[in-house]
Amino acid sequence: MPPPMSVPAWVWAAALAGLLALILLDLVVVDRKPHKITVREAAKWVVFYIGCAVAFGVGVWIFGGSDQAAAFATGYITEYSLSVDNLFIFMIIMANFAVPAIHQHRVLLIGIMMALVMRGVFIAVGAQAVQNFSWIFWIFGGILIYTAWKFATDKQESEEYDPNGGLVRLVRKLFPVTDDYHGSHLTIKRDGRRWATPMFIVIVAIGGADLVFAVDSIPAIFGITQDAFLVFAANAFALMGLRQLYFLLGGLVEKLVYLSHGLAVILGFIGAKLVLHALHENELPFINGGEHVTWVPEINNWVSLGVIVSVLAVTTLASLHKSRRDDREGSGTPAAEGGTPAVEAEPPAPEVAGNAPH
Repeated sequence: MPPPMSVPAWVWAAALAGLLALILLDLVVVDRKPHKITVREAAKWVVFYIGCAVAFGVGVWIFGGSDQAAAFATGYITEYSLSVDNLFIFMIIMANFAVPAIHQHRVLLIGIMMALVMRGVFIAVGAQAVQNFSWIFWIFGGILIYTAWKFATDKQESEEYDPNGGLVRLVRKLFPVTDDYHGSHLTIKRDGRRWATPMFIVIVAIGGADLVFAVDSIPAIFGITQDAFLVFAANAFALMGLRQLYFLLGGLVEKLVYLSHGLAVILGFIGAKLVLHALHENELPFINGGEHVTWVPEINNWVSLGVIVSVLAVTTLASLHKSRRDDREGSGTPAAEGGTPAVEAEPPAPEVAGNAPH
């Protein structure tokens, strides 16, 4: 892995200011008037955010060198591909709580901002850990290999996730919850008492999911680069483009039937890369007498970039081929018309019975 860049404080400040400007732009342009996001609008924003990431990568190449640019590109593509699988869980949450289409974008925006804060904390802690404790690479590698096994055996979080999990049940015990949505309000005051709305429950569920996602994504990105600046930037750009990707892909995400297998290969590869790096940086007394294992190979980021892009390309092409074949044979799920997200159908009302006022 290339050594971390020396990033001055003003560059961090400029990057954070740019990120804040993008969030404000989104709030002013998109969320100024809540509305149903169309496929065309979502596509424009996806292209815009990918363009921002590419421009940032070019800047890293100019000022940090090709190795750092490759590290950013590899991390960004990895985080973005993991985010596509996370869309399944967002769809489950939106459908379970019957979130109105005009408010889905705002829910995702709040969720993304929570994820940025959480991952910022995780990245700060992780950066200090990898700089001071070489054994942390063994833990990160183990997490990724275990996660890869879950993806490969179809036991990933997208199938196991319960939107009415412990955190949501705890909130319902602490606060009464209304039966109906009240616009985008998280709480309302009724009969002299503060009530939570289903929107508040949705935000809690999204936040809990964000926390689960970080457990996989943060070790993955540190397996590519130890540079905290690049780690944060890759996560930020991937997350900022996630909302529009949600509306662009919609039900089409379900056609990526081999995505979990592709992600299993990617996470397994990065996990193995971390194990090799852990051996190279070894200080554990029961391995090689506490000495570095210098003869093990280190996988550079250009090789990592090639492997990840190739796996994603093969996975996508194989998934689309199977989807078309299933449609021809009449055994597959019909393609979503117009790219409309599956969650925009009217699902059952949220289960908040027992909390409504009489």
